[in-house]
Amino acid sequence: MSLRRLLNDKNITIVAFLLPALVLYGTFVIIPIFQSFRFSLYHWDGLGPLTRFIGLENYATLLHDETFWQALRNNFALVGFSLVTQLPPAVILAVLLTGAIRGRDFFRTMFFSPQILSAVATGYLFYYIYEPTFGMLNQALKLVGLGALARGWLGDQMLALPAVLAVISWRHIGFYMVLFMAAIEGIPDEIFEAAQIDGCNKRQLVWHITLPLMSGAIRTAAVLAMVGSIKYFDLIWIMTRGGPVHASELIATYMYKETFLNWHMGYGATLAVALFVVAFSVSLLFLRLTSRGERAEEAALAAM
Repeated sequence: MSLRRLLNDKNITIVAFLLPALVLYGTFVIIPIFQSFRFSLYHWDGLGPLTRFIGLENYATLLHDETFWQALRNNFALVGFSLVTQLPPAVILAVLLTGAIRGRDFFRTMFFSPQILSAVATGYLFYYIYEPTFGMLNQALKLVGLGALARGWLGDQMLALPAVLAVISWRHIGFYMVLFMAAIEGIPDEIFEAAQIDGCNKRQLVWHITLPLMSGAIRTAAVLAMVGSIKYFDLIWIMTRGGPVHASELIATYMYKETFLNWHMGYGATLAVALFVVAFSVSLLFLRLTSRGERAEEAALAAM
């Protein structure tokens, strides 16, 4: 393609509109990624100059760091928990709340309202709900005669992570519900009308029309849930600080501790690089697998 064709008015206009966003994205996303990799090659406290080059020593330390592997396992537990407890309920709510039900606007607002709360407010709210002495959860258990089940929820190594995962799912279901509602409302009414004329009942409409046509939104939501779970930080940090004994540690919380509390900036950058690699790999693998499934489905439909 010649330079003259590239520099036509239309392309110049497109570049002019994209350039500010590209500059911001490059400055605050792309450049920091390469800078993190550079810092990971040094032993650095974040204050002095980069003088002590150690090569891949931080990565060798990472491979033998049990806390990192524990955090990675917790991240994948969060990924699986998010996919199971956030997306299916969000799909069900979206299907129900796009139908003609009484109080639809009220229920939409109610289920989306946790997303409006700040992570800090939500974290402290549930921190006191889980509080072992006067927390609402233990008091409610005692009130109904189940006091034997009362626990120090966030101080128990076996229960701390599940307790926080429940809060994370409660907070984010509304976001995916709205995403799926937008996908459903974007389906042309003519498709549903034609299917009803052909004799489809409500269950068949949902199963054979609504869900297949919102598959793109479901795939997008799954990628957002996975990447968001891998780099999750706020509620875990507010409620448990990754404790007790790293039981609820995530890569992001461990990275924060190493970087800003222990002043191991080089090792913190190594954790940041590992976090980027894991998130990128998981999302890429998922997109590859789902795109193969879509191609197979399209081929089957074409052959019918």
